[in-house]
Amino acid sequence: MIGLIAKLKVLEGKGPEFEKAFKPLSDIVNSDVEPGNLLYQLCKSRQDPNTYVVMELYRDQAAVDEHPKTRHFTELWPTLAPLLQPGRPDFEFVDSVE
Repeated sequence: MIGLIAKLKVLEGKGPEFEKAFKPLSDIVNSDVEPGNLLYQLCKSRQDPNTYVVMELYRDQAAVDEHPKTRHFTELWPTLAPLLQPGRPDFEFVDSVE
């Protein structure tokens, strides 16, 4: 399994709006429409109210590669991007240890 920790920085005061805009994406991914996605959870930092983390877990590399190409992601990401601070999100990929 492959994990992804995606750290997203939202614009000051946009947290509630970001959470609301993220929910449809999370709901779709968690509805089993992506069978290779085992976990897709939005979390909020306790130290910085403008920092969110998406914890993701995928069955394999093919599932990782497919996620950003899905229709729901490509349609919903543009609603999230304007709420984020400039720059790329911070992504860390990790491998599960069994």
